[in-house]
Formats: sequence, structure tokens, C-alpha cells
Amino acid sequence: MTDPVASLLNALNLTDTGARTSEDIFTGQSQWMPGGRVYGGQVLAQAVMAASRTTDESRIVHSMHGYFLRPGDVNQDITFSVDRIHDGRSFSTRRTQAYQSGVPILSMIASFQDADDGLHHQAPMPEGYPDPESLPTTAELLGHIDHPAARSWANDRPFDIRHVPSPIYLNVQSEHTATNAVWIKAFGELPDDPSLHRAALAYASDYPLLESILRKHGLAWVTPNLKVASLDHAMWWHRPVRVDEWLLYVQESPSASGGRGLAQGRFYTRDGVLVASVAQEGMVRVPTALATES
Repeated sequence: MTDPVASLLNALNLTDTGARTSEDIFTGQSQWMPGGRVYGGQVLAQAVMAASRTTDESRIVHSMHGYFLRPGDVNQDITFSVDRIHDGRSFSTRRTQAYQSGVPILSMIASFQDADDGLHHQAPMPEGYPDPESLPTTAELLGHIDHPAARSWANDRPFDIRHVPSPIYLNVQSEHTATNAVWIKAFGELPDDPSLHRAALAYASDYPLLESILRKHGLAWVTPNLKVASLDHAMWWHRPVRVDEWLLYVQESPSASGGRGLAQGRFYTRDGVLVASVAQEGMVRVPTALATES
């Protein structure tokens, strides 16, 4: 079996093709996924890395907004084109397009900033969550199930994900609220590269975010004929972060309607520092009978 952390680092180690038009061109490998579709967090993280490769090292990504346009194919590499839209005295803006078979699968715009001083405040970290060490791992929950998706979730992810109070892989055991929370960290230590850690956080952020929508309606991932897909993804990095240390990722869904749901999330360090915020709208389609009941 491939080391999942090594696979993550390999995916984020983009190749500079040397080609130049009006844009910078990079290529990245696709990681295997059950079902054959590229994991959205992977292409997000690669797009962030591609854009980061075109800015000065002192300028770190602080926000990005991306749209998933088409499903990606895990059997193909991905080409990334980066348009250097603007370089100012403190900020840089980049637009990244991800392509397979000549058509875009993701379009993202990101902003980078030099380190700067300013006002400081943050929303406090929610209280009452148990320590991650007291919670079961995904491997402990799913490792005994002989199914491609279960084996992938249990063994192939580069992140240790522990749900509070319980996951919704197979059923929804906890109260049906529009909230979700996980402790999360990489299984191994990552290099001391701030851009890499921020890209890896984008990678991880896509895993459970839409679960706040599903939990509200008592829907597990194995619900027959449930169809869920990310439509867009926005992220703001507030403070330095390491993804190889435990982070509490709390999520909530303020609305679901029209076959879509909105989810918002916040990442906190173990000592309560807010390091990033996330928002995502997803397509959530359920059988007519379930939609009527909910």
C-alpha cells in the first residue's frame, strides 16, 4: 500500500512544464479514488500550490474562491494554468484553471499577501469537545468492512479524521442538527513550508464539510440514491497553521433548498487559535420520499 502522506506530498509536488504563453503551466498527478473521480480537495490544493509557485515566497495565500466545473478523472494528470492577474505593493492575485482533456474542471482565484500588522480578534473556540485521543479512528470504524469506499476511507486518506460525537458513514446516531465537527491532522510530519501547509488544509477542508447538511436530515453517506457533489469552495487563512498538528474543524449549515446546501466551517488549533474559515455550497439530491419527509 502507498503511504497516504507520501501520496499527498507527491500530488502537491507539481511539475513545472517550462511552457510559457501568457500563463505559467504546471502538471500534477491524480490520486486514486473509488469511483474514479478526482477528490475535490486534491485539485483545490494543487491549484493553490500552482498559484503559490508564481508568487514571491514572502507572499502567502490568504484567500481563495473556486468553482468545480466538471468531475475529474483519476486516470489522467491535471494541467494547471496560472494567470498573474496583479502584483501590488502588498498583495498579489492569481487565477488558476485546472484542465483535463482540454477542458477546465476547476476555476479558482486566489489572493496572496506579505506579512503585515493590524487589528486582532477572533471568534472563540467552541467548548465541550472531547480530546481527539479519546475518539475512534476511521480505520477502527470502517477497517473491517470489505468495500472499496470503506477501505479507502479507512486506509488511504493522509489525514486522521475523528468525528465528534460520531461519524455519519453508515448511520446518524447523534441528534439531527445542522452541525458537524471533527478533529483532524496529517498522519505524518510535513515539511516546514507555509504554502504547503495551507494547501494541505484546503485539501483536508473538503472531506467533511457537507456533512453538516446531511446530519440535519439524518442522512448517512450510504443512503441509497443519495447524490452529493461540491459546487464551489471558498477559504480564508487567518493565521499560520500546521496540518500535522491536531485541528478542530467545526461546521454548520445555515440553509438547504433547491437541491443545494450551504456549509460553513472554522479550523481551530488545539489551544484555541482560529486559523482558517471555509464555506462551500454543494448539490445534495435525495429520493423524492426522503425529501418530502425532511
